[in-house]
Amino acid sequence: MAKILLGFIIVLAVVVVGTMAEGCDKDREDMIRECKKYEMFPATPKIDPSPACCAVWQRADIPCLCKRVTKEVEKEWCMEKVIYVAKYCGKPFNPGYKCGSYTVPPVAQ
Repeated sequence: MAKILLGFIIVLAVVVVGTMAEGCDKDREDMIRECKKYEMFPATPKIDPSPACCAVWQRADIPCLCKRVTKEVEKEWCMEKVIYVAKYCGKPFNPGYKCGSYTVPPVAQ
């Protein structure tokens, strides 16, 4: 009985982790498709994103996406533009929040 229960727990853990990863993968794909052109280098000009991009921002699991931001990603995606788009879309980052190695700066007074 204990072996069956342990096997069930392991299967359940694999399903939960797999589902979580899939959800973030879809958010990543949607972000690339709808928002990439607004968030890439060069840092200027900052262009207001499309409604479709903002819809992605509204539903995306941002903490999950931020965990996947590597130094390589930061070479292509301008984090200043990412912060701009997030704010424009009504989902601003709090000062001090870390997304990859980037720390959101304090709000200028």
